[in-house]
Amino acid sequence: MRFVAALFLFPLVLGACANTGLRDIQTPALGPDEFMILPVKPLSQPSDYSALPVPTPGQSNLTDRDAVAEGIIAFGGKPEAAGGAVPARDAALVQQAGRLGVAPGIRQDLSEADESFRKRRGRFTSLKVVPTDRYNQVYKRQSLDARDEANRWRQAGARTPSAPPSN
Repeated sequence: MRFVAALFLFPLVLGACANTGLRDIQTPALGPDEFMILPVKPLSQPSDYSALPVPTPGQSNLTDRDAVAEGIIAFGGKPEAAGGAVPARDAALVQQAGRLGVAPGIRQDLSEADESFRKRRGRFTSLKVVPTDRYNQVYKRQSLDARDEANRWRQAGARTPSAPPSN
C-alpha cells in the first residue's frame, strides 16, 4: 500500500517543484491563438531589384509592420522624429521629470529588487498542486482597492473621478 501511495505522491511532489516564473498564465480555451496571425503589409513587386536592401536574417523585412511608428502616428506624432533630440516645446517637461536625477540602470536595479522581494515574500509559493497565478498572492499587500482609495480622498476633501467597475 505504501508503494502505491508513493507512486501517486511522487509525481505530485515533483510537479510542485516546477518554476514557471512570476506569471503562470495558461490559455483556458482550446480555440485559435490570435497572436499567431501577424498582419503584414501587402507584397508588392519592386520597380528595381538592384535597389533592394541586403537581407538581414532575424531582422525585420519590407513587409513587416512597425508597431512603434504606427503608435506614434496614432497619437499624432511624427515617426521620423522618434529617437531624436527632445523638441523645444517638451524641454520643460523633460527637465521637470528629471529634476531629481536619472538613474542609468534603473530597469536592472528594479528587476533585481523585485526578484529579491518576491523571494522574501513568497517563500512557499513555488509549492503548488494546481496551476496558480502567484503574482497576486505575492503582491497582495501592495495592491490598492480603488473604491477605498477614492473614499479616503473624498473624505479628505479632494475631488475624485468615479472608480471603474469592479468586474
